[in-house]
Amino acid sequence: MSSIKQSFNLEGKVAIVTGSSKGIGKAIAQALAEQGAKVVISSRNQDAVDEVAEEFKKAGWEAIGIACHIGKAEQRKSLIEKTITLFGGIDILVNNAAINPIYGPIEDAEESVFDKIMDVNVKAPWMLSNLVLSSMKERGGGSIINIASVEALHPGAGLGLYSTSKAALLMLTKNQAKEWGQYGIRANVVCPGLIKTKFSAALWQNEKLLQKIEKTLPTSRMGMPDEMAGIVCLLSSEAGAYMTGGVYNADGGYMIAG
Repeated sequence: MSSIKQSFNLEGKVAIVTGSSKGIGKAIAQALAEQGAKVVISSRNQDAVDEVAEEFKKAGWEAIGIACHIGKAEQRKSLIEKTITLFGGIDILVNNAAINPIYGPIEDAEESVFDKIMDVNVKAPWMLSNLVLSSMKERGGGSIINIASVEALHPGAGLGLYSTSKAALLMLTKNQAKEWGQYGIRANVVCPGLIKTKFSAALWQNEKLLQKIEKTLPTSRMGMPDEMAGIVCLLSSEAGAYMTGGVYNADGGYMIAG
């Protein structure tokens, strides 16, 4: 009989988590490291990723910091190459880094803002996934987890372009799952709801707005970054071996709220 506890074990696996110097990305990276994975902490700032990597090492986990602006092709390539050089390959890619530089009606956004959002939120995860493909093939499989948002499934207010980019990420993931399943590679999407991070501060720092949102949620509260980590551990491990092409909400019930 196989052990469920053992099926969550990630020892010997190598994981890259983009945007992992803080917030949801850091919580995910920590959970994967706790489960035994060698983790690459990545964000734009080298000092920030080094700090997190040191913190993890002190806790007894294996981690290294590699700075990468995912909107830049050369830096994407370098992130993957350095990881393979240092750790021998890649088994898990968590495309978490994203931007939302605008809040307001879709008709007010500049064309350059649209391009920037699509570059970082859609093109970069596509390119990074393509870059890890050969290593995952060599290793007999892998897991790609794209972090989207409930905004990909339900239009909110003032986040139109961000929502559009995340909806595109959903379909990208489904195509990855369909095309790459033959190589033992799985691809899934996690859609967080309102989580207490710097990224979403504009929403939760507005007391009235926060109360309004929380009143509609079955859980009656916003989520915390570490509450996104469990589903990613499942999707990264053998425990989730039959899960691919799926879209998983971790939203406190936002999608069923009235």
